Amino acid sequence: MKSSARHVLTILAVEDLPRAAAFYRDAFGWEQVVDVPVYAEFALPGDMRLALYERLGFGRNAGKVPARIPGGELAPTELYFHVDDIQPAIDRLTRAGARVLSPLAARDWGDEAAYFADPDGNVLVLAQQHDRGTS
Repeated sequence: MKSSARHVLTILAVEDLPRAAAFYRDAFGWEQVVDVPVYAEFALPGDMRLALYERLGFGRNAGKVPARIPGGELAPTELYFHVDDIQPAIDRLTRAGARVLSPLAARDWGDEAAYFADPDGNVLVLAQQHDRGTS
């Protein structure tokens, strides 16, 4: 039997909520629909949402506080975004303070993609369909 579960919300545990919320506002320009002291939520295209939860508050709900990601390290999370015009999206992410991990390049799976890290070490990928020159 097929599940009726739909993915509607991704929540990231973050160390510094104001810093993380400002980063995502600046990087993507999404509408922030929830803004409370320990939680911020953004409306994304396609009825998806992305939320940021202060790490200790996240732990209260989960029953265990997530590990702190040391500065310069990566969290075991990747968010993959398709964009219509990749260079302006890369420029915006870079201006917001994203750390470049791998520059824009054609990838084996058919996308052109660039890899970044947000202030909490979450991997962010900006991608667009790569024209392989095939018809």
